[in-house]
Amino acid sequence: MNWEQIFHEIKQQYDYSALDEFLENEYATKTIYPERENIYNAFKFTPFESVKVVIIGQDPYHGPNQAHGLAFSVMDGEKLPPSLRNMYQELESDMGIMRQTGELTGWAYEGVLLLNNVLTVRAHEAHSHKDIGWEQFTTEIVKAISQYKENVVFILWGKPAQKLIPLIDTSKHKVIKSVHPSPLSAYRGFFGSKPYSETNAYLVEHNKAPIDWGREDKQ
Repeated sequence: MNWEQIFHEIKQQYDYSALDEFLENEYATKTIYPERENIYNAFKFTPFESVKVVIIGQDPYHGPNQAHGLAFSVMDGEKLPPSLRNMYQELESDMGIMRQTGELTGWAYEGVLLLNNVLTVRAHEAHSHKDIGWEQFTTEIVKAISQYKENVVFILWGKPAQKLIPLIDTSKHKVIKSVHPSPLSAYRGFFGSKPYSETNAYLVEHNKAPIDWGREDKQ
């Protein structure tokens, strides 16, 4: 199985012409993030056969030079957003790893699918592309990973991401969940949750190479 086959299966089930038309108009008339060629970077940088971990975000960052198609990641050289800063704080506490850049392409190359629930957004308008069809698509992606792969770790931070749990076959996959790393909730159970070491312990237990969470490849 590969992403192309999975996309084809999904498009056989659902009609995305309305989503395509909406995006065509939005990109033509407004500032939309990420750049159109970067929308599917999560799949480009992490081939289906390489997926070992799935981290679910909500929608892309809506400021300039931030979103580039990977959940939680910002373009190299950009200031760390608050949630990512907290993710790094927990990574240092959990595994002693200090990261310098907010670009997570290295994680993607390690087999971490950094998938936002919604893949596009208008500039400075959070959640502006909610309910236009992306959620159905990304839900099907999660279902396909659950169905066609084994021993994948799903890291689900916050209630929106945790709504996907019923789609995951927990008899053959691992779900790690906690509150979101956002400053609004991180102190209610994200800090100290050790998701990175728990992920690696599970992968090693199932004869997979652990994730190098310190890897800092650039796009």
